[in-house]
Amino acid sequence: MTVPEPSFSAPAKTVRYHGLLFDMDGTIIDSTDAVVKHWQQIGKEIGVNPEVILATSHGRRSIDVLQIYEPRLANWDYISHAEGLIPKRFGQDATEIPGSRAMLEKLEQQAVPWCIVTSGTRPLVSGWLDVMKLTHPNNIVTAEDVQHGKPDPACYQMGEKKLGLQVKEPSIVVFEDAPAGVRSGKAAGCTVVALFTTHTLEQLVEAGADYIVRDMRSVRLKSWDCTTGEGQLEIVDALVV
Repeated sequence: MTVPEPSFSAPAKTVRYHGLLFDMDGTIIDSTDAVVKHWQQIGKEIGVNPEVILATSHGRRSIDVLQIYEPRLANWDYISHAEGLIPKRFGQDATEIPGSRAMLEKLEQQAVPWCIVTSGTRPLVSGWLDVMKLTHPNNIVTAEDVQHGKPDPACYQMGEKKLGLQVKEPSIVVFEDAPAGVRSGKAAGCTVVALFTTHTLEQLVEAGADYIVRDMRSVRLKSWDCTTGEGQLEIVDALVV
């Protein structure tokens, strides 16, 4: 589907939720430049054109990528070590997604159930949160935790389970930037808000995102009731499709 003359001016929408699940890269932070340098280095080491790797690596687990290009390195010991070095080596190359810090701080202040669900390893996620001085969630689902990565729904299903919600049929909102992640969230039965930070609008629309926004500033924590375990988000300035 082609999106002609994109307009981020959709009327505000209120979305009900019981828990929130966040992808990491492209959603909370933008570490694209750091990740590019990481894959360029690995590409040179294994003799594969880094541009070939980068064309399909975003939003996917390194173990799945390396299984294609260099199966010998497709093991958690190597990947966890290599990814853990990224924030240390290239920390200066990462930036915050606008609005993400404020959102995470509000979630913690109001005790909203939330979880990071990422294709990165635990050393990578912890490293970035430390370097960027961002709020650490009580719950994280990383690449090592699931047998199949995005677009398989297992990671988001696990993320919902980790929240420990006492609602029979909870409404979960997923925040994503990659088509594989959007498909994962939708397959898990969640409402997906896609951020237009790393992929084309056409890709996000085709993946089935419920809402597409420029960044986290378009997502507002309208309410949260700790007693009922239910809240409302307001989505403003989403893409008109």
